[in-house]
Amino acid sequence: MKKLNAVWLTFATVLLSIISSGALAEQKKTLGEWDVHYMVVGTPFLTPEVAARYGIVRSKFNALVNISVLDKNTTKAQRADVSGVARNLLGNTRKLTFKKVEDGDAIYYLASLPFRDQETFRFEIDVKKGNSQQTLKFQQKMYVDE
Repeated sequence: MKKLNAVWLTFATVLLSIISSGALAEQKKTLGEWDVHYMVVGTPFLTPEVAARYGIVRSKFNALVNISVLDKNTTKAQRADVSGVARNLLGNTRKLTFKKVEDGDAIYYLASLPFRDQETFRFEIDVKKGNSQQTLKFQQKMYVDE
């Protein structure tokens, strides 16, 4: 249990450092009854241990899509079905397979996305819970860190 908590602490610290940096800031959209937080970042920032724990391939050509769904009134993390696609500007589509990760009261949905340097993606992320469904749409250009 201590090892798992240490891994989560490392993961949370890395995510918080990314969120607090201006260039890779987390973004949020209010969709219906939810505040949906999202970010797409390169995977090299993850330690090998954290990446292995969550089945994430560390590569300068691989990004991590992170989605959090919060109730907009209570700010409580929501369990939801999250799925989606990323389309590049040529129309090539990549299905995003999200894994749910829970840490105490926090819930994250994580998916990997391979990319080429300066490739732009249009994301469509479906969030479903009960009879409610919303679609998060955003665009992001990806860069390879040398």
